[in-house]
Amino acid sequence: MKSRLPAAALALLLVTSGCSAGSSASVSGGPDTLSVGFTAEPANFDFTHSDGTAIPQALLYNVYEGLVKLDSESHIVPLLAESWTISPDRKTYDFQLRKGVKFSNGAEFTADDVKFSLMRVKTDWTISIKSTMDVVDHVDVVAPDHARVVLNKPSNGWLFSLTSRLGAMFSRTGVGDLANKPIGTGPYVVASRKRGDSVVLKANPAYWGRKPAYGTVVLKYIKDPTALNNALLSNGIDVISAITAPDSIPQFTGDDRFTVVQGSTNSEVTMAMNNARAPLNDVRVRQALTYAIDRKALLDTAWGGRGTLIGSMVPPTDPWYEDLSTYYPFDPAKAKSLLAEAGATNLDLRLRIPNLPYAVSAAQVVASQLADVGVHVTIEPLDFPAVWLKQVFTDHDYDLSIIQHVEARDITTFGKPKYYWGYDGKDVQRLLAEADTGTPEQQVADMRQVAKRLTADAAADWLFLFPNVIVAKSKVTGFVKNQVSESFDLTGLAPR
Repeated sequence: MKSRLPAAALALLLVTSGCSAGSSASVSGGPDTLSVGFTAEPANFDFTHSDGTAIPQALLYNVYEGLVKLDSESHIVPLLAESWTISPDRKTYDFQLRKGVKFSNGAEFTADDVKFSLMRVKTDWTISIKSTMDVVDHVDVVAPDHARVVLNKPSNGWLFSLTSRLGAMFSRTGVGDLANKPIGTGPYVVASRKRGDSVVLKANPAYWGRKPAYGTVVLKYIKDPTALNNALLSNGIDVISAITAPDSIPQFTGDDRFTVVQGSTNSEVTMAMNNARAPLNDVRVRQALTYAIDRKALLDTAWGGRGTLIGSMVPPTDPWYEDLSTYYPFDPAKAKSLLAEAGATNLDLRLRIPNLPYAVSAAQVVASQLADVGVHVTIEPLDFPAVWLKQVFTDHDYDLSIIQHVEARDITTFGKPKYYWGYDGKDVQRLLAEADTGTPEQQVADMRQVAKRLTADAAADWLFLFPNVIVAKSKVTGFVKNQVSESFDLTGLAPR
């Protein structure tokens, strides 16, 4: 979920020495300073206890690093691990670590920190995706620069999961106040935060790798899309991390002061349906709602037609992608027939959404189209991330919601009956388990079956795949075209 979540969408915030939650985020501009605009502000800095992606969007790869990372083509590449080998039974991973790496608190990074960090996911983390690490049996410290991870069964998805926040490395002496004082090995440290306004990152003077081109990066949080655009036009910021008002794009493409970078994401804008609550626990009702929505018209209205229709929880960057966008053609008559068959006439549903531009625009289209088949929808915008995460994602108090799911390969969340979908499909759970432990070929075949089963069950309605549209001053270069990780990776940005 960017709402970059839950694992539906969303959260971020503070630190180094002398920094407090109320500290000012004043910054002197200049060629060494970059200001980047975002819409969703994190509630704190602790992504081990706070769901959503606003925190890893800001901190992953920038402040926190893992053994591996995901590049723009969804390939797993080395980071704190220089190399790794996998045993023939696919259960033992030997990581050779970089030497000379230190955390921002001065502690050396060693295999003991690998053991501490990975095992801590199992014992201390509380977020919804922590179960991915359940497959880890134990971690051996073979040498200071050699960590051995032993799984209790083969897992095709485990190494990939290390590219996310789950793989972040923590200092054994630096987890006392994660919500306010993140301590990582990355090229930046958090210098200050002004709640409701900004977070300031400063270059880490002890960073083991290439020094970042910008010594100071200000993450500026502006919810209103017009205000965000105006901030760029008026030199208040240098970059818009993701355009949220598509009709504003032409004003930037026609101006040589700016560069527009357009690519794809793995962020599915999804209409969640509470499978655990009547009447949406009836597959016919969910199918009816899916037939009732014209996704092409919705995309044209909500995002200027710039996204991609996919029809499933699988983006084209995944190996098991199939285009299921025509599985449910727009068919209001079919929708009415299914509702009548289910005895679900005169429905009154609550559509509880994050108060983010794409969700508000899409919700208005959904409400109008569902009204045409006799379903009354009440739109309830909720403050994002805090209120949406609590009431919808955690408490499951909703009928419908619309959220951008940004986590990579998050189709696996449908294998968790307690996830906010409320979906409990035994065949899907079995197929997901078999896909993870089988051969790579079996994984692709099984995951395609999972996608088709979820679509057939109308477990949700995948409205469109969010495009990645970054707008920046022409002087800023190095952007990643495709946004496929949880991180807004600052490490490649540089002045022209």
